[in-house]
Parts: sequence; structure tokens; C-alpha cells
Amino acid sequence: MAKAAIMNREIEKRSPLDDGEVLAALRSLVKQREDSVEQFRSAGRAELVDKETAEIGVLRAYLPAEASDAEVEEAVAKAVSETGAAGARDIGRVMKAALALLAATGKPVDGKRVNEAARRRLGA
Repeated sequence: MAKAAIMNREIEKRSPLDDGEVLAALRSLVKQREDSVEQFRSAGRAELVDKETAEIGVLRAYLPAEASDAEVEEAVAKAVSETGAAGARDIGRVMKAALALLAATGKPVDGKRVNEAARRRLGA
């Protein structure tokens, strides 16, 4: 499935993908499966939840380790102080700065986790 997704992206782009683009494709596949797990869980389809969870495990084996919760919290705290954010209306600026800080470390992170951390930090 991963090989097919990468090949499809190469066809769309009309040239070979670089490493960053391959990782983005794999992250996209993981995200799709995580969404499916949520839907299957709410529908009571345990067998499909197990199947999708196993596929997530296989895909994550090819991805670099994600930033830890502590690293996300640290990046958000730093972003809040750098941007001077004070409330919920500043979440966009905080997220942009925090994601940039985390990208500089080379550890990928889901924007949803950063958003949740920013909301907790800003009390939104």
C-alpha cells in the first residue's frame, strides 16, 4: 500500500519524490488510518480497528520518531513567549512558530497535537 501511494505521488508529480515527500506520503497514510480507526471504533467494528491499527504500526516503522509530548509542550511554551500570545485568537501564530521549532529538530509532529497543547497553554 505504501509503495503504491508513493508511486501514485510520483506519477502526479511526474518526477521521483525526494525523502521529505516520501515521508509526507507515509504520514498521510498514517493519518488516513487514524481517521479510519476513529470511525470504525464509533461504529463498533473492532475487527477493522485492529486491522487499521496493525497497518499504522507497519507504516510508523518507516517514519522517524515523533516529537514527545514534553518536546511539543516546550516548543509551544517557547512559541508563546516569542509571539507574545495572550489568548485564543493567537493560536494560529503560536502553532506556526511551534511547528517551525519542531521542524528544526527534525522530529515530525501532528499539527493536532500542537493545536491541543497551544489551546491548553492559552486557556482556549
